[in-house]
Amino acid sequence: MSRIGRMPVKIPAGVKVEVTGTQVHVRGPKGELTRSFPHGMTIAQQGEEVTVQRESDERRWRAFHGMTRSLIQNMVTGVSQGYSKKLQIEGVGYRAEIKEKNLVVSVGFSHPVVVKPPEGIGFSVEEKTR
Repeated sequence: MSRIGRMPVKIPAGVKVEVTGTQVHVRGPKGELTRSFPHGMTIAQQGEEVTVQRESDERRWRAFHGMTRSLIQNMVTGVSQGYSKKLQIEGVGYRAEIKEKNLVVSVGFSHPVVVKPPEGIGFSVEEKTR
């Protein structure tokens, strides 16, 4: 059995999970996500945990087992805590700053690169570089 696949997914307070066959719907304070999984996986909710079982021990289903559990865990994390990514910029003359919600990055091009945030995503710069 997959080491990752056999671990149950713990559901934190404020998150609701609905399992309908192989479709999982997760709703929380940061939004809601729905995903369908392969029919060889048996997904069950028992109290505050979601477990994943595979119907066959074939190589294909062993590969899907851990992946299915990880995707459900990522869905729960996304709707409860959200995600953040930290980028560290190092180099002479490399800079990053926020102008009108846009991220302006000077990273060696002849012009600054302006990155507009997609809907629901925000940028922040911890310390202004000189």
